[in-house]
Amino acid sequence: MSTVSDISAAVRAKYEPVIGLEVHVQLLTATKIFCSCSTRFGDPPNTNVCPVCLGLPGALPVLNRKAVEFAGLAALALGCRINTTSIFARKNYFYPDLPKGYQISQYDKPLAEHGLIAINAEGRRKNIGITRLHLEEDAGKSLHEGFAESKEKTAIDLNRSGVPLIEIVSEPDISSPEEAYEYLTRLKEIILYTGVSDCNMEEGSLRCDANISVRPRGQKHFGTKTEVKNVNSFRFIRQALEYEIERHIAVIESGGKITQETRLYNSNEGKTYGMRSKEHAHDYRYFPEPDLLPLVVDEKWQAELRATLPELPEVRRPRLVAEYGITEQDAVVLTATRSLAEQFEAAAKAAKNPKRVANLVQTELMGRLKAKGLEIGQSPVSMKGIALSADLIESGTISGKMLKDLYDLCFERGKDFPVVYDDEGRPEQSRDTSALEKIVDDIIAANPKQVEQYRSGKKTVIGYFVGQVMKASQGKASPQIVNELLAKKLS
Repeated sequence: MSTVSDISAAVRAKYEPVIGLEVHVQLLTATKIFCSCSTRFGDPPNTNVCPVCLGLPGALPVLNRKAVEFAGLAALALGCRINTTSIFARKNYFYPDLPKGYQISQYDKPLAEHGLIAINAEGRRKNIGITRLHLEEDAGKSLHEGFAESKEKTAIDLNRSGVPLIEIVSEPDISSPEEAYEYLTRLKEIILYTGVSDCNMEEGSLRCDANISVRPRGQKHFGTKTEVKNVNSFRFIRQALEYEIERHIAVIESGGKITQETRLYNSNEGKTYGMRSKEHAHDYRYFPEPDLLPLVVDEKWQAELRATLPELPEVRRPRLVAEYGITEQDAVVLTATRSLAEQFEAAAKAAKNPKRVANLVQTELMGRLKAKGLEIGQSPVSMKGIALSADLIESGTISGKMLKDLYDLCFERGKDFPVVYDDEGRPEQSRDTSALEKIVDDIIAANPKQVEQYRSGKKTVIGYFVGQVMKASQGKASPQIVNELLAKKLS
């Protein structure tokens, strides 16, 4: 029988993957979707609960309007059509962390449908359809850790029970793990721009299940699919899909059949394992939730939601290129988050040269942040500070070397650029031609071998002289004046 590891490229090429993703996003409401309990993460187990989210007899749900507004914003940002009327349904199944024995969700009449996300993957642009976006409540959480002395025991924390979620279901338009990764990256980016979720995967604010099948290339109907659940990073989702594609092909090539099932991914081993046979929708015995009226989001309410929708990355990027003269790659980097984009625009409007601001963000700021494991919001250098530093470079007041040294001090001291610049006595690069000329003469006199090389045609040696002059001037010499003096005297 073929194994995953010995599938050749030629055999892989015979098949095409078909991938669909189901993403659950926790909404940033202060209270739960059907009661007033707090959604705060990290509180002691079973402290944010009440009769409604505990599923006690006689308790009735009351819909949280803010959850609907957040879901509507996300739907509009993803290009979905919001249905004027949607219906909540009971999704019936038993699980220890589901106290009611059913989950309130939406089934055949969801909040929104027919959206799309444009991705760039593997050198081409592609639209991935979104089938539906619907509201539902989260279940509780089973805690298996911390019971080493009694491994057969599991604890239940119901703080998460009733926390509002949106589920975003893609069309089976994704045809590679790389496309899946890009789709999830763009989806998270859009959701973060709307501000309806923090998308924190470590806290469970964003969770993804992947449906995967393979079929002979060119075949119309789908193969048997498996679902990979509970993967806690986009990188692991990509790895799990890569493994599952090869596993499917190995089974089919050896004459076997794929079993429709739910599987778990072990990131330490890089493998998936069967968890349970896959349920079908009808197993849940959906029926309309009798304790909730139909949800009506009329045209007036939808218009109010559209008015609060922020400018999204796909719209913002070409505008930044047009308005500030930056490159498309600059625009991609500078719009990675809404906060970064807004800060860049504020700095670009204040600075003399927006392109220099863009360059400094990428060359001087982002590299230092990455090295220290910091996010843009944790940067000691504000965009106001970057605008000031850009202007100082633009006017020739400080050199590139001086700027780097000042940025290093900002990160060492945890202070903004204007503060450090003042603390250091507002240094300026030297434009005193007579003083620089003396340094240049001394450097030329001390390096006759390099002078001979330059005059013999090796013009690149001038870089050596520039470096020596900058070192002798402690980085304060104007590189432009130094280059002019060296070229004159060496010739």
